[in-house]
Amino acid sequence: MKIAMWSGPRNLSTAMMYSFASRGDCAVVDEPFYAAYLTQSGQIHPMQAETLASQSSDPAQVAADLTGPIPDEKRYLYQKHMTHHMLPGMDLSWMESCENVFLIRHPARVIASYARKRQGPTLNDIGFVQQAALFQSETTRLGRPPIVIDSFDIRANPAQALARLCAALGIPYTENMLHWPSGGHPDDGAWAPHWYGAVHRSTGFEDAEGPLPALSDDYSDLLNAALPFYEQMVAFKLE
Repeated sequence: MKIAMWSGPRNLSTAMMYSFASRGDCAVVDEPFYAAYLTQSGQIHPMQAETLASQSSDPAQVAADLTGPIPDEKRYLYQKHMTHHMLPGMDLSWMESCENVFLIRHPARVIASYARKRQGPTLNDIGFVQQAALFQSETTRLGRPPIVIDSFDIRANPAQALARLCAALGIPYTENMLHWPSGGHPDDGAWAPHWYGAVHRSTGFEDAEGPLPALSDDYSDLLNAALPFYEQMVAFKLE
């Protein structure tokens, strides 16, 4: 089985990749369309040169790799995807080979976290519009909403949330998913030194999140723009 996890940045996505990697039966791939996104969008991101040198910038080649054999003869392949990496014109038919899951987080938390690493994020940068569009497309294809899981629920009770996710996917849950070694993972993307500091210091999920962060007035419009897209998906989250 191939599991494609769709989220925006700063959304517990790396911790979730580490969680699935800790199962022992699951290979992982970290943001495989990042170089293609940078090449086609013209965006400049931290560790740009390292990212472009580390993976194919041809989306067709990336898709072919994702639909090929699972590495290391593992039973599962966990694909960590950023929704904003999927630009108009990219062929998405390869998604049909995957169980597509949507990992969501309240936009106030995403914006506060993102701004600490890269100032001035835009609506396109944080991926909510693209995530909602992919969610609607997958809903149409399946004839039902796909799996949605909220990062708030994962941090509040990791064992319960992950067990529910595994049940929805039809795969066994294991407590190995709750812990991983500190210091990163061999399959981390080349950009990890800039973005993954906190998760590299971790050995499991952080404690439950507190109240929503207070954002500066500069980000109030961005929050208001992102919130409706989050609300479209949160109504279908696993309970």
